[in-house]
Amino acid sequence: MTRPPRTLVLPPRLTASARTLRAAALRRGLRIVEATASAVPEGLDGPGWAGWPEGAGPDASSGGSGDAEAAGNSGAAGNAEAAGNSGAAGNAEAAGSAEAAGNTAGEAPSVHLHAGPSFADVVAPALGIALLEAPADWLARLPRALTRREILALPIGEAYRLRRPAFVKSPNDKGVPALVYADGSRLPGPDAVDPETVVLVSDVMTFADEYRLHLLDGTVHAAGQYAESGRLRLGPAGGDALAFGREVLAAAGETLPSAIVVDVGRDDTGRWAVIEANAAWASGCYSADPDRALDTVLRAAGPATGLSPHDRGFVR
Repeated sequence: MTRPPRTLVLPPRLTASARTLRAAALRRGLRIVEATASAVPEGLDGPGWAGWPEGAGPDASSGGSGDAEAAGNSGAAGNAEAAGNSGAAGNAEAAGSAEAAGNTAGEAPSVHLHAGPSFADVVAPALGIALLEAPADWLARLPRALTRREILALPIGEAYRLRRPAFVKSPNDKGVPALVYADGSRLPGPDAVDPETVVLVSDVMTFADEYRLHLLDGTVHAAGQYAESGRLRLGPAGGDALAFGREVLAAAGETLPSAIVVDVGRDDTGRWAVIEANAAWASGCYSADPDRALDTVLRAAGPATGLSPHDRGFVR
């Protein structure tokens, strides 16, 4: 029996990180389907979605959901790299070859996705892809020993009453820009954001260096540095960063899906802290091993029918 081929769907415009993951997927033998900006408004069943393996196109499945790109950190400049386009998605053209030889009769190919929030929200449901992400209040529920700062998850309508500087962001997307706001009056108003929209409000913390950890099945599967003193700096993750990642997993691993990205950092005094959690399917890999980062992407955005009981609670 031959294993069904796998397909990785990518958005219209690719970042350098997304191109790196694309190359890793091609080396592994995945079929790559890249979208252009015209077909989604026309419908996913339109003629623009060419190049799908037989039985794998938008008509073949349904269900799933998606959003979230790595959305920045507590005032640092080394935020997560957008994995895809935030706008419409569309026309697909095959860019690679099928993974294995052929398709098992009656068994649908496995379709995965690596993209930003708006693209994923449109495409994932039509392709039967379940997008895994951390709970909106995950960061706020972590022990203070892991965050080193106060973090609250609350409706933005309550955050308007803030009378002090605070770092405010949307938990899992970019609806509310991740910034340090002088006070609540500087936040996007009710004409732009529903007052019931949940945001994360945290004390401002400055990090000397920052690292991205790609977590898979309770382990630090891949890692790399992405910032130093708020500026982009790529490099390997040292032993201290990996050790802190394992500490986070030991304390809170059960509160995360099986595949996720967690950014961590160290302040000027040497204290380690969790910066944020990001959806792996929408996060850049920076300097991490792209083949291992791809492992987390494929798990974090794959067929809804293949979800484990644990991961069913983390579908967007």
